Amino acid sequence: CLVSMPWAGVYVGIVFQGFTPEHWCRNPAVSQLRGSCGWSLHDTRNYVPLVNTSEGVARSQCQRYELDWNATGLTCDYPAPHLSDEELSTVPTTTCKDGWEYDYEGRRSFVTEFDLVCADAWLVDMYQATLNIGFLVGSIAIGYLADRFGRKMSFLMSNLMNGIAGILVAISPNYVSLLVFRTLYGFGVKGGWVAGYVLITELVGVEYRRTVGVIYQMFFSVGILILPLLAYFITDWRWLQVVITVPYICFLSYYWFIPESPRWLLSQNKINEAVKITEAIAKENKKTLSKNIETLKDEESLAEPCSATFMDLVRTPKMRKHTFILSFNWFTSAVVYQGLIMRLGILGGNVYLDFLISGLVEFPAAFLILFTIERIGRRVPFATANIVAGAACLITAFIPESMFWFKTAVACVGRLGITMAFEMVVFVNTELYPTFVRNLGVSVCSTLCDIGGIVAPFLLYRLAVIWIELPLIIFGVLAFVAGGLVLLLPETRGVPLPETIDDIENPQKNKENALKNHQLENLLSSDVTNKKEQVEV
Repeated sequence: CLVSMPWAGVYVGIVFQGFTPEHWCRNPAVSQLRGSCGWSLHDTRNYVPLVNTSEGVARSQCQRYELDWNATGLTCDYPAPHLSDEELSTVPTTTCKDGWEYDYEGRRSFVTEFDLVCADAWLVDMYQATLNIGFLVGSIAIGYLADRFGRKMSFLMSNLMNGIAGILVAISPNYVSLLVFRTLYGFGVKGGWVAGYVLITELVGVEYRRTVGVIYQMFFSVGILILPLLAYFITDWRWLQVVITVPYICFLSYYWFIPESPRWLLSQNKINEAVKITEAIAKENKKTLSKNIETLKDEESLAEPCSATFMDLVRTPKMRKHTFILSFNWFTSAVVYQGLIMRLGILGGNVYLDFLISGLVEFPAAFLILFTIERIGRRVPFATANIVAGAACLITAFIPESMFWFKTAVACVGRLGITMAFEMVVFVNTELYPTFVRNLGVSVCSTLCDIGGIVAPFLLYRLAVIWIELPLIIFGVLAFVAGGLVLLLPETRGVPLPETIDDIENPQKNKENALKNHQLENLLSSDVTNKKEQVEV
């Protein structure tokens, strides 16, 4: 579960590593006077043109006066321009030819280091987009390696890559190399997380897999809480990157602490190794294994043919419907979740406190899932989570800033809803596909999550320039649609996992077969005295 914690820093660390502080054009003459006259940094803003914005008149961030202030007789006597507003209104303006001044507030980001503002502001979006490109490729590639060479080996290989790529990100000499190393970082991080998810669910009994999977994801929320505390004390983005990366280097020690998945070993006919690991688990748990343990076989892996293709996901009507709805929900979850978190970095408030508060609301999501899925089912909580998230986004957009705490509370409800939806789509996806195509189905649908992650920063940062609440409107609409589509999915509570596509297209037949199998198992496991009758049955 510890593997989920640093992933939070990788996934949404851009809020602290890529923040954009107040900035304005640097004028060499004014900067020289500031040094010799003892002016403050904000005094130099008086020499920046005024522009009309959606929030009123403000100092320009991307324009400066085309004027030699030394030639105007500027002195140290008064830090405000000695020219009148009428005289300044006739002075032409130009772009920031000599760079920018930044109000750092004690924090340094890659934005300030590489001057990613004004015309180059879109390059900040690329920082997050390249990470998700790495996620997209890495989850597929490492997923294949996990099936080919084992969960443990793939997990360790990905952590080695994470450690190397993470340090390279921290020492990147320029922005191009930063993007390249960031992509490599994403390649290993998500693939390793998925390998860990598969390993931990295969190490427990079937009845505990869902609970373990939810708890594994819940530790991501723990990482969300730790991240603002780290960023508060580590104000340089490079050192923050190092701290986020160090855990992945420590995870290499898992070579001595975690076993390979017995289920994977069985699928590779490595019976002796699987038995040895299973006996060690039984000994630790003070359990006794059957003497027939050597005949253990992985029925799930034996039932999976190698002929599964993408066309199996869209060939029949219900499979096609499931694929479309699940893919859209993966996409929506990524866009809305990342968007709501990254939005905290552009609101202008106390980003540390806002981040911490919004992170706290993620914990009830896991408990709500565990409390409702076996009592109410999957479909209603899943749909409700999306609809609540959508409603919260739309309401938040129209709450005035004067009602700050109410606005924050409603936004937190949105975070709670989309977190719950994000965690539910993972296991609902596995329950709606037959065994032979289940892994492929989850892989294909979850690629939309990475595409959503690529889109999210562009959607947030570019639309916020038009109106800061506009992204919330988009998020709300997406979540509403996703919730409505979920209601078109079948309920899977108490329904056995489908084995074939026919089980999906004819669910009633699947239920009848499952009932017959259940009755037969009960009969064979009962203490009958007439062995002949038992055999005949």
